[in-house]
Amino acid sequence: MSILTILLLFLAGFAGAAINAVAGGGTFISFGALSLIGVPPISANATSSIVQLPGYFTSTLPYLKDIRRMWRGIAILAAVSVVGSTLGALLLLWLNNEQFSAAVPWLLLGATGLFAAGPWLKPKPREAVATTEKRGIAAPLMQFVTAIYGGFFGAGMGIMMLATLGLTDAGDYHRLNAIKNVLANVIAVVAVVIFVSGGVVDWPGALAMVPGVALGGYSGVWLAKRVPQIAVRIFVIAVGLFLAGYYFVTG
Repeated sequence: MSILTILLLFLAGFAGAAINAVAGGGTFISFGALSLIGVPPISANATSSIVQLPGYFTSTLPYLKDIRRMWRGIAILAAVSVVGSTLGALLLLWLNNEQFSAAVPWLLLGATGLFAAGPWLKPKPREAVATTEKRGIAAPLMQFVTAIYGGFFGAGMGIMMLATLGLTDAGDYHRLNAIKNVLANVIAVVAVVIFVSGGVVDWPGALAMVPGVALGGYSGVWLAKRVPQIAVRIFVIAVGLFLAGYYFVTG
C-alpha cells in the first residue's frame, strides 16, 4: 500500500467520522474510499463496518443514564438485532463479489434517498405514554428487518432505526436516539465478528483509516458548530449518487 493510498484512507476515515458527528452518512465516505482504491465490494463493506465501530461506542456514552432506566425493553430489541444482524452478515458472505456488486448501486441509491429524507423521517416529540417494554410485536418485527439490512450493508441504518422507533415507541428524540445507538452497537459488533471470522476484512485499509476516524470523531464536534448541516448533507448525497453511478458503470 503506497503512502498516497494510506493518506487517502486516513482522510476518508477523518471525513467519514466528522460527517457522522454532524449529520450521519459517513459510511458512504469510508466504503467509497475503499472501493475506489480497488478493495472488492464485500471486503470494502465489511472493513467499513469495522472502521465505524468506535464511533458507535462513543456515541452511546452520553446516554448511559437514560439507557439504565430502560434496559429491559432495549434488551428485547437487542436480542432481535443479534438474530437479524447475523442473518444479514451471513447473507453478505453467501454472495460473491459479482452478485454483491450488482446489488450495491441499488443499495446506495436507497440509502442515499433515505439519508436525503432524513430530516422528514426524524420522529416528532410525543408524550411518553408508552414504554419500551410495552409496545407489542411491531417494534421487534421492524427492528428485525432493520438489523438484517444493517448486518448486510449498513449505510443509512441509523436513520432507518430512528424512523421505525418513532413509529413504535413514545418519547422524545433523545430517548429514541439512545435506543438507536445501543442497537447500532449490537448490530455492528455481531456483523464485525462474522466478517472477521469469514476473512473478508481488509486489515491494512482498516488500520489506515482508524486514526483518521478517531481524530474525525473528535473534530466533528468543532465542525458541527461551524458548518451548516445542509452543506454536509448535500456533500454526502453527492457522494452517494457518485458511488451509485460508479457501481452502475463498473458493476
